[in-house]
Amino acid sequence: MSEEKITQICLDSLEDSKAENILSLDVKGISSFADTIIIATASSNRHAKSMSNKLIEEVKENNLEIIGSEGSIDSGWVLVDCGSVIVNLMRSETRDFYDLEGLWGENTLLPVNS
Repeated sequence: MSEEKITQICLDSLEDSKAENILSLDVKGISSFADTIIIATASSNRHAKSMSNKLIEEVKENNLEIIGSEGSIDSGWVLVDCGSVIVNLMRSETRDFYDLEGLWGENTLLPVNS
């Protein structure tokens, strides 16, 4: 399955889960571990965990493999590794602190259809 299709499955799942401020970053050529990084804000730690569970379920329903999932309900950050697409689900204050968007740069931003 194409990277664009995997990305769209992830984005649709996050939108269905009421994720906030969803961003997609194109890191092809500047990252050795992924082509796309998705960042979304969760309203609470439980919301982040719920979003990650739904995302994993939907990816598997599309016969795709999850490489792994990291983070705990208390950390405010859950990462889901879908191979070429990495999804970061973060509480607002955690997202502000780590500023992944700033780390990768605004030139990597991709449009997200809402």
